Amino acid sequence: MSAPLKGTRVIEIGNYLAAPFAGAQLADLGADVVKVENPRTGDYVRSSGPFVRGESSPFARLNRNKRSLALDMKSQDGREVLTRLISTADVLIENLRPGTMDKLGYGWEETSALNPRLVYVSASGWGSRGPLARQPGLDVMAQARSGIMSITGTPEGEPVKVGVPICDMVCALYGALGAVSALQERARTGRGQRVEVSLFEAGASLAIWEAGRYFAGEEVAGPMGSAHQSLAPYQAVACADGWFAVGATTPPTWASFCAALGLGHLADHPDYADVDSRFRHRAALMAAVEEVTAGQPQEHWIEVLSGAGVPCAPIQRYEQVFHDEQLLAADYFWDAEHPVMGTVRHLGSPMHFSAGGTERRASGPLLGEHTGEILRDLGFGPERIAAFAARGTTGGPVADGRLTA
Repeated sequence: MSAPLKGTRVIEIGNYLAAPFAGAQLADLGADVVKVENPRTGDYVRSSGPFVRGESSPFARLNRNKRSLALDMKSQDGREVLTRLISTADVLIENLRPGTMDKLGYGWEETSALNPRLVYVSASGWGSRGPLARQPGLDVMAQARSGIMSITGTPEGEPVKVGVPICDMVCALYGALGAVSALQERARTGRGQRVEVSLFEAGASLAIWEAGRYFAGEEVAGPMGSAHQSLAPYQAVACADGWFAVGATTPPTWASFCAALGLGHLADHPDYADVDSRFRHRAALMAAVEEVTAGQPQEHWIEVLSGAGVPCAPIQRYEQVFHDEQLLAADYFWDAEHPVMGTVRHLGSPMHFSAGGTERRASGPLLGEHTGEILRDLGFGPERIAAFAARGTTGGPVADGRLTA
């Protein structure tokens, strides 16, 4: 069984995260993702370390399963290649600074006229409307303005962003979802459409609990460390050798939690009669809990609570995550060869299908690694390919039958 997007061609034009992470999802699903890069610099992530034999380790993982086309989009040769590529594509994803694609002559109006079936996904910091539309926007700005940083961290502490670039990544996932949804619509109508996503709106979309509190007339909560905004106990718990996480918020798990800790008297205490009461009296509750948990190590409590059916987990560092027995059992990690770095271990896709599935083809490409191959796919002959290379518009000299950077 083939991957769901097998036979779909995607053009990715962008830097850093939103467009490339969206492209990675579509590539995992079997799409032929052609990553268009500046022949001199490539995607800026290529200059981000750590490096293995001169190649960016993060880039190799973020751009898995893609082909790299090194192209000067401002040159006549580059425009000829890109125009032909767009005419063959199903999806174009871009996250250049707002207005850049329009200035280059490859905005939505121009590309849809060239290819009416094209699905055009634009990712930006703030969206195309409103006073911030033309402003550059990065993940930390979106986390700040969307409210995420106002509830992340500890009370009275400095503002803290989420450890991973959450707005970039969620924006990318919305972009990928928008792309496959527009392709489904195209199957009915025969026409493509534009999909717009932004880091800011992606961040704001996550405020489910915060919106529930605010629009119910309640005070907006601030940062609460690892604790939940409305539920308890649902947080990190201190123990003899560190911390573990627990979530005992339903009547059955609350009762089991109390019994497992030898705190049966709390199960029927009026201050903890329901989840809302437990949240309002959380400080006293957690003090009583941690008085008990401080006496044994993390491993003990994970075994005890898991045995009692209470949701819990160790708080792991990434060197533990990358060897986690659950992920290994799920065959989550996979290896692919890279022409310079050697064997590269990749993160898997969390999507699993009963028929077909995601693909595991290759590590992120060298800059311009597939330029010659793609030009041949587009019908350019050897003489034209060599001429493009000689003029420096497609990534460098021809070597071993392909253009290389």
